[in-house]
Amino acid sequence: MARRAQPIKGVAGAIAASIVVVAVLLALVGIGLRVDAISGLGPAEWQAIQFTLLQSFLSALLSCVLAIPIARALARRRFWGRSFLITLLGAPFILPVIVAMLGLIAIFGRSGVLNDLLNLLGLAEVSIYGLQGVVLAHVFFNLPLATRLLVHGWQSVPSERYRLIAQLSAGPATVFRLIEGPLLLRILPGAFALIFVICLTSFAVALTLGGGPRATTIELAIYQAFKFDFDLGKAALLSLIQLVVAGAAALLAFRLVPSASFGGGMDRMQQRWDVKGGWRAIPDICFIVLASAFLILPILTIVISGLHGIGQMPLVVWKTAWTSLWVALLSVAILLGLSLPMAAWVATSKRASVEAIGLIGLTVSPLMIGTGWFILIHPFANPIDWALLVTVFVNAMMALPFALRILVPSFRETVHIYGRLSGAIGLSSIGFWVWVLLPRSRPQIGFAAGLTGALSVGDLGVIALFGDPDRATLPLQMYRLMGNYRTEAAAGAALILLVLAFGLFWIMDYWGRRNAIVE
Repeated sequence: MARRAQPIKGVAGAIAASIVVVAVLLALVGIGLRVDAISGLGPAEWQAIQFTLLQSFLSALLSCVLAIPIARALARRRFWGRSFLITLLGAPFILPVIVAMLGLIAIFGRSGVLNDLLNLLGLAEVSIYGLQGVVLAHVFFNLPLATRLLVHGWQSVPSERYRLIAQLSAGPATVFRLIEGPLLLRILPGAFALIFVICLTSFAVALTLGGGPRATTIELAIYQAFKFDFDLGKAALLSLIQLVVAGAAALLAFRLVPSASFGGGMDRMQQRWDVKGGWRAIPDICFIVLASAFLILPILTIVISGLHGIGQMPLVVWKTAWTSLWVALLSVAILLGLSLPMAAWVATSKRASVEAIGLIGLTVSPLMIGTGWFILIHPFANPIDWALLVTVFVNAMMALPFALRILVPSFRETVHIYGRLSGAIGLSSIGFWVWVLLPRSRPQIGFAAGLTGALSVGDLGVIALFGDPDRATLPLQMYRLMGNYRTEAAAGAALILLVLAFGLFWIMDYWGRRNAIVE
């Protein structure tokens, strides 16, 4: 009986995966109904494609290259607040993009802190708009991601490797050749491909800091063709190109997930006998301080300016804040309804194609889904009436790949340890979910829900296509305030959005960790 027991049925997971696939296929059908010939693309559209590839490549390259010395310093040094700093590295990932844009403009903008300092020194000002601004913003968001991946890689090296290095009195060159070099070759290709995909489908960054014929991404070109020209054929064709480019990059990222390792150890606490103190620590300290300032200063300026701007906000900001809140909560509910059965299906399946379904959220963009669904809905109803519901579902789909990466390892381990025992005592599939799987995966569920809530409340994607004054979310309203040069009111809205994003994440993550079952 135990050998034949199946604690988890794959039917619910297959249904959830089918819903995701059908949603994307429907969008593709809508796009296919209006797609034009390739010759329909003009010089501006080809320029947008080239700019998208260029800024994604530069953003991923700089994020990975800059992450190397920062992660190396964090892995080598022990200091007060180190754990908090590593945790803080995750903040930009859940930070609403439009909020981060306001903080970056306050530091690097025309009237920002950096240009004020350059003026005092008699040096030329720098511009945050265009290619350099888009790359800077993407590095701000993705440098912490690359750093976290590398730090985890360094921490996975057994302490015995460093003990052997110390016993052999090996120098830095030997340490790099035997440990650090192979580590970078194992992690960096996958990190580069993942960040490249994320930058390909970035919209709010290009909308705020890009623009113009030479600084337009595919996403922004879709938005312009849809919103300003109402050229659904061009928007559909650009969406198809976006799908092909992002899909190929996402599959490459999936295949570049590291599989090699440094072997096992005795699980001793990692010690670095090869690391010297004194003046030799100065480079590591400098990298840590500069990285911390780069990440913290924009957020700090948002808080300070937001406190001054709350009184300048129109009442509509509070209305849109409530809209963003319930949209985020519904997105979390849909995300859990899709990701929990899909994660269980992936955890009990040996086919790689099943796990690849979770990449759909990375291969498609919100604007592509929105464009396809708009084309399908338009003949039968007013798409604007469906704006918020479409936003809810698309937000859940975009968070699905991250949720599966969080949930699947925990589900797989639980099924491996307790699946046969549950079958032996006759526990039903529903009983296994209620009494074993969900309680033991509660921290991961809370973290995935919090991440989805934070990403959803700050998303500026589909709602930018469908939204109108009566159906705006807080990010869209904040963007309108910025466009009307109401900077103080926009700063107040940014502070509210910041509180909502981090508040949702903290509440849901805390629920998952509170009284959770641990080993």
